Amino acid sequence: MTQGNGTKESPWQLKTPPGTSEYTLYRDESHEPPVLVCTVGKTVLLYDLRCIEDLHTMLKKHGDWMELGSADEQKPAKEGTIEAWGRSEQNPVGGWYGLKKGLRGRFGMYIPPLMEVLGLAEVEHNPKGNRMRAL
Repeated sequence: MTQGNGTKESPWQLKTPPGTSEYTLYRDESHEPPVLVCTVGKTVLLYDLRCIEDLHTMLKKHGDWMELGSADEQKPAKEGTIEAWGRSEQNPVGGWYGLKKGLRGRFGMYIPPLMEVLGLAEVEHNPKGNRMRAL
């Protein structure tokens, strides 16, 4: 499923951890800050590009499996999940990695499969309750 090299012309073609939805991601370093552009159907989400390195560093320190806990921006994230970390004031950016107001959530759904493709993490692919850990 994963073709592409992460450019606008050749985005990564990914599936959500449960395998229920397809989406694309690519790097756009012309943005300030540089972003990951995530397209799901007609919806376009933006995530701070540094989330890849920051998430990998956090997972390495965590040292074990961590629940993804994906949630929309309007819903609270379950404590101790990737989603909660992706919006926490304690993460390296001091808040949301999602950059498009109203669409800043779902960090725990769309970033983990990319981390897996990049060889930085292992991600579970169950219907619900998926986790990831650093490689």
